[in-house]
Amino acid sequence: MKIKVNDLAVYLEGDKNNPAVIFVHAFPHDRRMWRKQVDFLAKEFYVATYDVRGFGESEIGDGQYTMEQYADDLINLVDTIGLDKPMVCGLSMGGYIIFRALEKAEEKFSAAVLMDTRTEADDNAGKLKRAAAIKEINEKGLRPFAENFVKNCVAEKSIEDENPGYEKALEIATSQNPAGVKGALLAMVSRTDTTENLAKIKIPVAVICGEHDALTPPESMKKIAETIPDAEFHLIENAGHLSNLEQPNAVNKALYDFAKKIFN
Repeated sequence: MKIKVNDLAVYLEGDKNNPAVIFVHAFPHDRRMWRKQVDFLAKEFYVATYDVRGFGESEIGDGQYTMEQYADDLINLVDTIGLDKPMVCGLSMGGYIIFRALEKAEEKFSAAVLMDTRTEADDNAGKLKRAAAIKEINEKGLRPFAENFVKNCVAEKSIEDENPGYEKALEIATSQNPAGVKGALLAMVSRTDTTENLAKIKIPVAVICGEHDALTPPESMKKIAETIPDAEFHLIENAGHLSNLEQPNAVNKALYDFAKKIFN
């Protein structure tokens, strides 16, 4: 079922009487990146996916976004849809959104799954890289940037083997509106550092990382898991940054086992 919440496209699948799970997608993708996870979990859970402001079927608006706005959107979605303390799962930029949402309203969620993400704000090199990305999109269009970005997000083996997840990531990323992508780059470059809140998190957390993630390496993700009280860590073999697309079965198992533990 598709609904609109404050200009955001939201999809709900499964029995609403079941425990709820909400997914927050990565940059520069949309809710479609979670298709394999939704199909797997919707049999036993009430699953919500949505297009972050500026992506997919959600409104572009003025193209000027902040991470604060993204976090508020997530919290508002939970309240508006009436999700009862859902487990929230996000990858990369989706993780940034969740980290800030947990700082603001952790009590809205029963648990969190943080995939291939980081808590640190951009350093100067990171800010310059995002500025260069906006310039590239302005000068050459979205496709060259998106194709190169996705290539750097997956394991080399995923490219060599023509992994369907890699092909899907390319399809989704290159289909976005350039204004929304540039707005997200601005939101990420201005986001706050959420590292200090990790030790304060009280809800159960699972941290998942691709074995060959070059953007948020396993070592940095393990530190997140070690800092959050009682968090568990899962390494996904033969996957890069887009672990759920590259190795959906392994990610599905980790998500399912964690969710069953949380809601039983």
